[in-house]
Amino acid sequence: VQLVESGGGLVQPGGSVRLSCTASGFTFSSYTMSWYRQAPGKERELVAAISSPGGSTNYADSVKGRFTISRDNAKNTVYLQMNSLKPEDTAVYYCVAPIFGSWGQGTQVTVSS
Repeated sequence: VQLVESGGGLVQPGGSVRLSCTASGFTFSSYTMSWYRQAPGKERELVAAISSPGGSTNYADSVKGRFTISRDNAKNTVYLQMNSLKPEDTAVYYCVAPIFGSWGQGTQVTVSS
């Protein structure tokens, strides 16, 4: 199992960024995928998850209405669209395949003016 994230960077408060995670080594379309994050000095937390098949989603209360998780099974890719970003969203974001306990390397998102 391999998960490779991309799309992080520095963004101003109120801005947007889209993270991508491309998966390989398993039948992507059959499994739930998740995004977690870890802010400095804090524990990792679940940000969002999306099932497959079906595409049911769930979100942390702190990101509901601002973040959207989606997936393209044809591309073996899961996305996290992050809007109305706040400084407290600053963290390393990880793509996770929970069924395998597999984590990507993480991508830094910094929200700062």
